[in-house]
Amino acid sequence: MRSWIARRSLRAFAKRYGYDVGYLEMMLNVSPSAFFKFAPLMKAAAHREAVPIDASFAAKIVGALAEDCGPCTQLVVDMALEAGMAKDQIEAVLRRDPRAMNDATTLGFRFADAVVRRSGEDDEFRDAVRAQWGPKGVIDLTLALQMGRMFPMVKAGLGYAKECRRVTVRGHNVDVIKQAA
Repeated sequence: MRSWIARRSLRAFAKRYGYDVGYLEMMLNVSPSAFFKFAPLMKAAAHREAVPIDASFAAKIVGALAEDCGPCTQLVVDMALEAGMAKDQIEAVLRRDPRAMNDATTLGFRFADAVVRRSGEDDEFRDAVRAQWGPKGVIDLTLALQMGRMFPMVKAGLGYAKECRRVTVRGHNVDVIKQAA
């Protein structure tokens, strides 16, 4: 019964977002035990307690971009739009253009980018996040970033990350910049 409900939920998710959940269906079919241990991470990926939506999704997008070439990033973009993040803020993160970001988006982006790149600036941005939103803000952005990275890596590890595609924001193709030049 539990597997039937999970399959139904996965199909609904796939339909809602136009996202291939084949890797999750394979996990459910081959190792239900693994799937049901992994499934709670989907809820953890939605955790946000202290930071604004823009900061959280900026970190999620940076995480997805670090590990993905399109489909998972597109999913995060679609979820950001659904959550109310402005199109121009999403595009600014995808283009790595802090000048076009509001303050919350900029701080979420800079923190996540520093951590992903191991730039040595992570302490500076962690302190800025803590000053702005407290220790819960650091937790929020860390989970957003790392959960944004986890799903593409599981998909790749299981052999399902074969498709690359352009990322669109409300039908507009965006030239994604993965790292600073």
